[in-house]
Amino acid sequence: DYVRAMWLMLQQDKPEDYVISTGRTHSVKEFVETAFGYVDLDYKDYVTTDPRFVRPAEVDLLLGDSSKAREKLGWELTVDFEGLVKMMVNADLERLREETK
Repeated sequence: DYVRAMWLMLQQDKPEDYVISTGRTHSVKEFVETAFGYVDLDYKDYVTTDPRFVRPAEVDLLLGDSSKAREKLGWELTVDFEGLVKMMVNADLERLREETK
């Protein structure tokens, strides 16, 4: 999706700034739960959190608005969160298969 957005930006006569985003938020915990769940593992058996590394001034909400890219470039999201996590896990699994040959 992002590479397609970059290509669409390069096709414009006049350069502009665009936000490319899903318009949705997901936590790191959601990412980890989804990734581990995809391979039928409970992330709690493998991942720990150390409160010393939690940032005290963390931004509560980071949410991009890609409406300009959709309107001006005709860009649309084609891979949802779960699909992206699945692609990433599959890529890692394939790399591991190649390394163990």
